[in-house]
Amino acid sequence: MAITFEHIKRVSADLYSRSLRGIPDDAMQALKAADQTETHDTARHTLRIMIQSAQQAQSSGSFVCSDAGIPVFFVRVGTQARFSGDVRRAITEGFDELVQTIQPPLLTHVTHPLTNERGYKGKDMPIVTFDMVDGSDCMDITCSPKALGSGRWAALEIFSFPDLRTIEQYILDVVARAGSQPCPPVVIGVGIGGTFDYAAKMAKEATLRPIGTHHPEPMVAAMEHRLRAGINMMGFGPMGTGGDSTASAVHIQYAAGHGFTPVAVAFNCWINRRTRARIHNDGRIETIE
Repeated sequence: MAITFEHIKRVSADLYSRSLRGIPDDAMQALKAADQTETHDTARHTLRIMIQSAQQAQSSGSFVCSDAGIPVFFVRVGTQARFSGDVRRAITEGFDELVQTIQPPLLTHVTHPLTNERGYKGKDMPIVTFDMVDGSDCMDITCSPKALGSGRWAALEIFSFPDLRTIEQYILDVVARAGSQPCPPVVIGVGIGGTFDYAAKMAKEATLRPIGTHHPEPMVAAMEHRLRAGINMMGFGPMGTGGDSTASAVHIQYAAGHGFTPVAVAFNCWINRRTRARIHNDGRIETIE
């Protein structure tokens, strides 16, 4: 058997629709944990409203946020996977068909970068990145839509042979400039090293890591801990109402490079949109998140 065009079209469309109607389990648990540790009354009240909103959206099938963002897919293709149709075209057609049927309707967030015309179609839309996985016989698809809160405040700068202090200060500066505008509590992804484009890719992918996990290398895990503690001392709090709960997590990925060191910072808002499924060669569809 093979992974069919219809499989990919249906699964990718479902992932996007589902990502709008709830929050991942780890994000819900992080909000509940923050409610237990938050020291500001207004912040606790805000966290409880957020939890109730997410639960209500999931039970009613409505959107958690009216800004559905644009569809962004991370596709990991096994080297043993077999296909009977075009992958990118299947994802594009899945989104096009979803636009016609989804309830509530999507707003026109797809924007031409040069004319600011808005609609549902556009060049390279949906945004899809591909990676290969040695030995795997399936296609692993993650959908993480990017809206204003989770997309606007990302930043990147290139340093020459920076020390840890310089890198960490830059990350803190980016978060401080963003303030409450990414809709905290946020998940912050950081990509360090490699090249300009690869650092940005690592930062985006780092936001997908489950909350509560840590980098396997102790030095990097310690950086994650320090940065989260520092960010939560900034006092922005949930949705900018003040408090201790600005960041649910800081996740860092790094790659070796030349010595010029890009540092990229990306955000996922409190909804932490992330849905994931695998399509196997035998036609089996496995829901991961």
